[in-house]
Amino acid sequence: MQKAGSQFKSNKFFSKYINSPNVVPFVFVLPFLISFCLFFVYPLFSTIQMSFQEINGFHDVRYIGLTNYKNLMNDRFFSAIRVTMTYTFWTIFILVPFPMIMAVFLNKKNVGAAFFKPVYFIPQLTSVIVAGIFFRFAFSDSPGALVNTLVGLIGIEPVRWLKEATPTMFVLVTLCVWRWFGVNIVYFLSALQSIPSELYEVSAIDGAGPWKRFLHITLPYLKPTIIYVTTISVYGGFAMFSESYALFGTARTPGEIGSTMVGYLYQQAFVEARMGFGAAAGVVLLVMVMIINLLQLNLFGFFRKED
Repeated sequence: MQKAGSQFKSNKFFSKYINSPNVVPFVFVLPFLISFCLFFVYPLFSTIQMSFQEINGFHDVRYIGLTNYKNLMNDRFFSAIRVTMTYTFWTIFILVPFPMIMAVFLNKKNVGAAFFKPVYFIPQLTSVIVAGIFFRFAFSDSPGALVNTLVGLIGIEPVRWLKEATPTMFVLVTLCVWRWFGVNIVYFLSALQSIPSELYEVSAIDGAGPWKRFLHITLPYLKPTIIYVTTISVYGGFAMFSESYALFGTARTPGEIGSTMVGYLYQQAFVEARMGFGAAAGVVLLVMVMIINLLQLNLFGFFRKED
């Protein structure tokens, strides 16, 4: 009898607290919350703490206030910011409007979009290291390199692609466009195929031409996708490191022409073993990405209430 009573209490406790509609949702999201706190929240606060420290080893840590942030005011860091922002600008300028236009074109049923869809992902499936090494040799400053041979056919002298700032930026942007152009086309194609065809039919009956249909039907429906692609492009631009490292074989490029903020962070934290200084660079990078993304989301009216 006593055993049955204790079992009844146990079942009552289970149904009241564990199997309760107020508790079950939290049980299901608990694994995510634990992993999020363990791999995102803790590293974030740990990095912020490290940015105020000088770390010379596990047991040689001392607080130095804002010294790391003051030391960031140097030419190399400003050069990394300039390279990163220039790279981000050009990748957004190319990888948002042009894939959208191409997707509108390919969305027509007579273009054979079904054949090209798998092809779009081939560059993305290629390792960035493999692609970077190929681009390094293709854009070599040797007269016999692939790209210099091609431009030589139209009478252009061999270019020192990876030795000067402007050609280097062109190579970096070209590599990014090659990898992500097709993926962004797929994003826009998916959004285009969700637009009801009846809207185009009704607008055509009302006399709206292709341009008006694009402005008043297509663009509004593509707005969420445009915001998404722009947001991930901002993140991808500021997080760029592998492409530059694969092209030059080092995080520190000649004359800092291809050194990005993440490359500068890597160089300081893991090559020169200045973990606190690298953490400060990482915090500045995080703040910049957050500010730029908030500005572009506000520009697109993401925070504006719908009427």
